[in-house]
Amino acid sequence: MISAEAFPFVKVGGLADVVGALAKALEEHGMTVAIILPAFKVIHHDHFAIRPYEPVPDFLVPMGPGWSRAEVYHTRMAGTGIDVFLIGSGDYFYRDGIYDDPVTKEGYPDNMRRFIFFMKAALELVRRLGVTDVIHCHDWQTALIPGLVRTNLDRDPMFGRIGTLFTIHNLAYQGIYPTESLYWVGIDSSHFFPGSPYEFWGKVNFMKVGIEFADLINTVSENYAREIQSGPEFGYGLEGVIRRRNQDLWGIVNGIDYTEWDPQRDPSIPEPFCAENLKGKKTCKAAVLRALGLPSLPGNPPLVGIVSRLAEQKGFDLLAAAIEEIAGLDLQIAVLGKGQQRYHDMFQYMARRYPEKIGIRLEFDNDLSHRVIAGSDMSLMPSRYEPCGLNQLYSLRYGTVPVVRAVGGLVDTVENYDLARGTGTGFSFKNYTPHELIIALKRALLVYAEPERWLALMRRGMRQDWSWERSANKYLELYQRIYRRRNPVPA
Repeated sequence: MISAEAFPFVKVGGLADVVGALAKALEEHGMTVAIILPAFKVIHHDHFAIRPYEPVPDFLVPMGPGWSRAEVYHTRMAGTGIDVFLIGSGDYFYRDGIYDDPVTKEGYPDNMRRFIFFMKAALELVRRLGVTDVIHCHDWQTALIPGLVRTNLDRDPMFGRIGTLFTIHNLAYQGIYPTESLYWVGIDSSHFFPGSPYEFWGKVNFMKVGIEFADLINTVSENYAREIQSGPEFGYGLEGVIRRRNQDLWGIVNGIDYTEWDPQRDPSIPEPFCAENLKGKKTCKAAVLRALGLPSLPGNPPLVGIVSRLAEQKGFDLLAAAIEEIAGLDLQIAVLGKGQQRYHDMFQYMARRYPEKIGIRLEFDNDLSHRVIAGSDMSLMPSRYEPCGLNQLYSLRYGTVPVVRAVGGLVDTVENYDLARGTGTGFSFKNYTPHELIIALKRALLVYAEPERWLALMRRGMRQDWSWERSANKYLELYQRIYRRRNPVPA
């Protein structure tokens, strides 16, 4: 697997959780798995026992007019035999941010060259490591790899038999750069012409290259695989390219790692609990209220947790449009996350205006994210789009009822509650409007007011199985298909 993130080493979003958990699940299915990451400055080498990898000395990577040095580091994922290799570079990765400059809060201006270097160095590392059957690429930061394998390396005896799987975690982030990017990649300009895999409205779209060249493609939920073919709202200009490859497109819903997310054994929460004994959840709720400076209000109103990257995708504009009415409801809101400055400003304003109702922590804190999910009664995800989503799965496991927009993977994982029949696992709304969000919250409050119904709803969610078992089997099937495609059995 080649990825910009993998938990526990480096995490910006759900991509890291997926790569880390899927690798472990695949190893449990008998596969030999290795992960290649950039050696970002934030990755603590001593903490993870990361050391220089002596069998592969530093090597030079051609980059445009010159060369850049790649350092190779190695460790193993704790409790597994999974090799983790890290590509180091003082020029590209030894800086404080991952994708964005912490000072400007914008993407680094040299991100194009940073991730081109990573992809080229990763392929050279694959060559030097030897036996590989499938390269699994994740999102735009690795999307040129299938193109390089099928263009520059197509006649290479080793890479000719290696297949590629490209996973689209979020189609909105595509890596669109000027044509000069091909010069840095080392792709001949003859491959760039209108309609070619390397051309996208006069520029180079890394995501498009991955979709065009990978042996197989998948997204992180079945519904999202349908949505990204449906039109520009979800396809972001690539819907036609994806439709052309729909026979090679699969939707596999993400799982979650129950060794990391289990309320009975979670070291990050103040008191464990389970579906049969929910006493500890009250302790967790009280701890979240204290941590975010919220009072315990009369009547024990529900605490609505928001643990999220603060970005336009996540639907917080709906919250802003409806905040006065929402603040008038009998509930409190706990917000944990960081992201775009305008959402920092928005939540700070809300917290100042409604100090008894809204508590915020504008940061990423993994332990606190566990505590907020464990201590909340509901979790709110009003997303514009959501390829899969993981927080709703964490929430279900912790008896925290999801309130979500019926989009992407949220459709596949949250069953809308039926008030008449008492079925479902959460509350969803379809149209992206403040009115529908409020209706969904009011429906949840109606059920919360009936303790027996609410307990049954909580327990139903907690007993669902969203582990990686089923999903890992589906990935294994894709790897086998790719291997057979690249290594056909002679007739």
